Amino acid sequence: MLVDHQRHRRDDAQHGMPPGTYGSDSDRRRDSALRRFLGGSPAGVFLRLLFLSILVGAFLSMLGLTPGRLFWHLYDSTRALLEVGLASLHDFGGWIVAGAVVVVPLWLIARLFAVSR
Repeated sequence: MLVDHQRHRRDDAQHGMPPGTYGSDSDRRRDSALRRFLGGSPAGVFLRLLFLSILVGAFLSMLGLTPGRLFWHLYDSTRALLEVGLASLHDFGGWIVAGAVVVVPLWLIARLFAVSR
């Protein structure tokens, strides 16, 4: 939907409305920004969201899913992912320590020989 914003300003000027009064350009801009953000009028967006919520809720109910089950499934999945990630970090930390046991003494010996030259 294309809107001629200049036309609104001309209409206000022709009708003698000072800026900032009810129905002025600033109110239209605010309303326009809200409509742009929502994607339509607030009532229309509410009705669309209500209708979609009913459809999705009925579909989830047919599958036997409830909001509580969805929450706990998300919680369990997140916890399992964290456990896998932390186990990987634990293994990675073990690799660092094992490598450091070999690398640090060799580095220290190399530094001692370099200083003695």
